[in-house]
Formats: sequence, structure tokens, C-alpha cells
Amino acid sequence: MPTPRWKRRPLGSNWGDFGPDDCIGRLNLLSREKILQGVDCVKEGQNFCLSLPLDYPGGNTLNPRRYPPQLTATTRQGRANYVYPFSIENAKHTDVCCDDIALITLQYSTQWDSLAHMGSLFDADGDGVPEAVFYNGWRAGEDVRAPPMENDYGKPRVDGCDAGKLSIANMAETGVQGRAVLIDLERHIGRERVLVGYDQLMEICDGDGVRVESGDMVCLYTGFADVVLEMNRQPDADLLHKCCAALDGRDEKLLRWITDSELTVLIADNYAVEGYPSRPGKGMHAMLPLHEHCLFKLGVHLGELFYLRELALWLREHGRSHFLLTAPPLRLPGAAGSPVSAVATV
Repeated sequence: MPTPRWKRRPLGSNWGDFGPDDCIGRLNLLSREKILQGVDCVKEGQNFCLSLPLDYPGGNTLNPRRYPPQLTATTRQGRANYVYPFSIENAKHTDVCCDDIALITLQYSTQWDSLAHMGSLFDADGDGVPEAVFYNGWRAGEDVRAPPMENDYGKPRVDGCDAGKLSIANMAETGVQGRAVLIDLERHIGRERVLVGYDQLMEICDGDGVRVESGDMVCLYTGFADVVLEMNRQPDADLLHKCCAALDGRDEKLLRWITDSELTVLIADNYAVEGYPSRPGKGMHAMLPLHEHCLFKLGVHLGELFYLRELALWLREHGRSHFLLTAPPLRLPGAAGSPVSAVATV
């Protein structure tokens, strides 16, 4: 089913299955029925915050390009508009105002990856020359735009980027609400560093009676975010890289399960969902194979650094795995990722 944008689609991809101009991928399966199934999971009227404080993990040790938020005040009448008494301007006014600005790295803490977060060099034209493309064949430079190479002074520019057709705002507009299922890896593996493949994942699911059905949002609890919290904004990168489970992105059976299960999004409480660095690949290959499979081939959004401990313990105690998840990102046009304040309701 070629489209004007591509003649070939990647092996194992679903490009075109949701229409030639689709921009939300598997979120098309998050239907009204799945929302009602999620609502049906609410029995106790109890909710759980699934987000870390936005200034965690702390510093830029885990990723040198990402920094914690910086808060500053807006200005008013030449001074900080913070604990600002309006009586300065009118002696009869009793209001005292606080108004601030945040400089945020959008994928610093609990976050969503948009479908523009990872593309690939792929020969979509069938002419033997790979080009930079993203999910459903959306093109780099046309649909997903990088900043101009240089400014007027010959310096590299970072302003002017635009995720365009695959902006995180598309995800926000769906509401990201419906039935979710938690797979409790920490219960079986503890905090040991293990690359979890298909066989081990299915063994855990079967043992816990976990069922993943078409349209479900899947959450993986590994304990990683718990370790991050315990470090109190002083992350030990070496320890974090050696602890807790992560998915094995090189396991073809696992990637096939992600395809066949028809899950809508894949969420974990760790830094990349998959183990990084991944196991060595063959020939030309993706550095992050699960990212390539989910974001580039299938249109499956990835959620990272979610805080799942309290929810996981409650589900363990009550012998449950399903719940209602509400997790829209910021409706920020042009962005390739977003923080998220997710809520689980049981």
C-alpha cells in the first residue's frame, strides 16, 4: 500500500494500516471501548500519582544533554513578580501575586516520547538510497524539521526545531486514557540488572495471571524509579546503569510480541524501557532497537521514568493487574517529547 511519501515500508511495520496520513499510531486502538474497560477497573475510588517530581533524577549525570528545570519569576514594574503585593501599584489592592517561568528539558523526568523522538535511515523510496524518515513515512526536513544549520554569525543553531506532523500535541489530543495493565518485574527479579526477553516476560505474566489485550496500555514495574528517588537528586550513574530489569530490545520474539499483542503504549519506570546499551547488533542496525520497533515501525509511544511503586504494591495486595490510566502529555505543538503527570485509578 504505497503512499505519495513512501514506496517501501520497513519489514514488520504497520505504516499505512491506520491511513496514509496517520500521526498517532497504535493510539488508534485506544477506543471508546478501551476507555469504558478502564472505567470498569475502578472499584475503590483510589488513585495513584505515577510521576516523579519533575526535578528528579537530579543533575545531568544520566544524560549530559538534559538538565533539571529552572524556575524564575516573571517581572512586573521592574521587579520580580513573586510575592508581589498589588498595593505597590494601587494602595487599595490587597492581592499578593506569584508568577513564574520554567525552563524545562522535556524528557528529563517522567516523560512521553513522541513518534518524532526516533526515526531511522531507511530507503522508503526504493531507489537504494536511505533517507531520514519517521513513523508512517513522514520525512525529515519536510514534516519533522531540524533547526537551520547556522545563524548569521556562523554558529550552530538550536532554535527553530519542529516535530511537525508527529508532534507530542497529537498524543495529547487523544486524552491518553483507558485500560492499562501492570507487569510486575520487580516482584520476580528484584533490583538485579537483567535483560528481560520474551520467554521470561511470558513466564512472569503467566505466573501472575496477567493478560495483555488489544488496546491495552502496558506498564513495566522494575524498581528503577524507586532507586532514583532514594538517591535524593544525587544520582549515582554507575549504580543506576547496573540495577533493575529492562527489556531486551534485540530479542526478536519480544519485538514480535509487541506487534502481535496490539498494545497501544509501552511504559516503564526506567530510563529507556529497553536496556541501554543494547546487545551488539549485526550489520547496519539501530542503537536502540526497541525504540526503532515501537516509535518508528509501529507508532507505539514510549513512557519512561514513571513512578509505579505504590500502584504495584496495591495491585499485588489485591491480586489485580488492570487499572484505569490517565496520562496525557502537554499539548505543546512542535515538541518531540513531554513531561507527564500520570494518574492510575483503581
